[in-house]
Amino acid sequence: GHVANWFRRRRVDLLEWPSQSPDLNPIEHMWEELKRRLKGVRASNANQKFAQLKAAWKSIPMTVFQTLLDSMPRRCLDVIDAKEYPTKY
Repeated sequence: GHVANWFRRRRVDLLEWPSQSPDLNPIEHMWEELKRRLKGVRASNANQKFAQLKAAWKSIPMTVFQTLLDSMPRRCLDVIDAKEYPTKY
C-alpha cells in the first residue's frame, strides 16, 4: 500500500499488471540464460561464483537481449489473451 500511495501522490501512472506474470519479466528469462550457461560449472566460494556469473553475463550476445525486448509486445498480448493464466513463455 505504501508504494502505491507514493506513486499516486506523485501522479505516476502505473500499468495494470497481472499478479502472476513472469512472462512479462525479462530478467526471469535472463536468469534462465545464465543458468544454462553455468550448468555444471562449480564454484568453491561466493567470490568465484560471482566472477562466473559476471563473465557469463558479459558473454551473452546483445542479440539475445534485443530478441527478448522485441518479444515484449507479443508477450503482453499473449498474457492479455490468456486472461492472466500461464502462456507458452
